[in-house]
Amino acid sequence: MTFAPAPIPSRTQYVLEAIKHAILTAQLRPGQALVETELAAQFGVSKTPVREALKTLAGTGLVVMSQYKGVTVRLVDATMAREVYDVRLLLEPEALRRSINRKASLEAAQEALERADLAEDTADRSLANRDFHRALYLPCGNPLLSRMLDEVRDQAALVSTVAWSAVPSWEREAAEHREILRLALADDAEAAAEALHHHIASFVRRAFPDDEDGGGTA
Repeated sequence: MTFAPAPIPSRTQYVLEAIKHAILTAQLRPGQALVETELAAQFGVSKTPVREALKTLAGTGLVVMSQYKGVTVRLVDATMAREVYDVRLLLEPEALRRSINRKASLEAAQEALERADLAEDTADRSLANRDFHRALYLPCGNPLLSRMLDEVRDQAALVSTVAWSAVPSWEREAAEHREILRLALADDAEAAAEALHHHIASFVRRAFPDDEDGGGTA
């Protein structure tokens, strides 16, 4: 006999998505305390769905749970950013390469790119960019590879939120997105994967330069 996992209760899901959105749009800042009673009052729910939502967010790396400090939004530093982006560098270009070789539809990526161009603020732009990258790797044909990238997706978005507050480089990244998609739609898998690799690597170097090698930009 097999057992399906129980779905997340709707109140928990509502609280989860609301807190995640607040974190990824910088309404909740890295290091900020997340108090169960305050969040429960804010969302009009009991502490139980708040507690479950925070546990899920801790699992995705967006919040940190400490016996002494309670729950806080995860701090972003150079070490954390490089670890997250190192995973992306290893996996995301290969996933895109496979998506292109499978002749997968990239319509969702085109739509996300258009939403990013029309975004009225950095929050909407960040969420659209997040969807753009996911639309490139999701149809790669390997569900495990997609899930692995999904696991670092929220952390990567948190890094970009913090980085943009210091180095607002979204216009450059938007141009790089357009070039990546152009190459992908032209079925040039190798060039598209190389452009995506450069895009990811140059972003983290600009936002978190390595003092040992003098930093630099791509």
